[in-house]
Amino acid sequence: MNRRRCVNAGTSRAGLSTAGIPLKLRSMLRSFFMMNLVVALFAAGCGKAPVATAPAAGTNAQIFQVNGVVLEVRPREKSVTIKHEAVPNYMPAMTMPFEVRDTNELAGLGAGDPVTFRLLVSDTEGWIDRIRKTGPKTNTPPTTGAFRRVRDVEPLNEGDLLPEYHFTNQLGQAFSTAQFKGQALAIEFLFTRCPFPTFCPFMANNFAEAQKKLRARPNAPANWQLLTISFDPEFDTPEILRRYAEAHGADPAHWTFATGELIDITALGEQFSLAFWHEDGSISHNLRAAVVDTAGRVQKIFAGNQWTSDELVAELERAAAKRDEKP
Repeated sequence: MNRRRCVNAGTSRAGLSTAGIPLKLRSMLRSFFMMNLVVALFAAGCGKAPVATAPAAGTNAQIFQVNGVVLEVRPREKSVTIKHEAVPNYMPAMTMPFEVRDTNELAGLGAGDPVTFRLLVSDTEGWIDRIRKTGPKTNTPPTTGAFRRVRDVEPLNEGDLLPEYHFTNQLGQAFSTAQFKGQALAIEFLFTRCPFPTFCPFMANNFAEAQKKLRARPNAPANWQLLTISFDPEFDTPEILRRYAEAHGADPAHWTFATGELIDITALGEQFSLAFWHEDGSISHNLRAAVVDTAGRVQKIFAGNQWTSDELVAELERAAAKRDEKP
């Protein structure tokens, strides 16, 4: 018994011999060893890479859990349209198509399926994943919001003359689309409160990039104009549009932001197959942009968000070179 007690007292837990060392000093050594062991274990734990919560790309990535109802599934386009609930601290409830990175996410989904999903948003991208059904199909039809007055207009195709419309710019000045005759004109539609990076911000950023590229080219034409029209005139006043224009570095000599009567905005938008409607306090919409040549004829219509600023620049340069038609 005594020998066993002597061995236990004379050997530390790490196997370090402490025979012949005074009891007080042995206690100090044990405390020092244990403190270093705890520090080492803590450092080893902190050194491990944290488990990623999402494969979010880009900077300032945000992740939200969202609920909604499926309205349309498009596997070829890797897209699903969902009428979703409000996303707190990000965007109100609306109906919109979302990109998926893996088409397997869409397997078994159909119109009317209530779902929950993860929304991932970076500075320039947005997509969803982990889509899961939460119940049986609903019979809720797609919402198109409150009725509004519209004009009966014909759709515009490439080669058609752009009709004249009257709007108000970001400086509070009235203007007409006829004033752009002789200029290559690019038109886009958006609303300033739209946060989703692949929707309105995409449109505004592409115009900003196109402006930058045209101004930097030594042999670029001088007769080009950009026109951004808001379909939220109640909120997007000239002052709001002026601040939005400044935030995107808009040169007022080449880039106009417009508001106006909703009936006129709706009419022009519908001629380019733009659809938008108020829903649950926000605006659901698709995306359209167009280029009009110097003769006032529609040269190109961009649907969706699969076009680039380089394509826009190329179309503007081609439109700027168009000669005025002789009567």
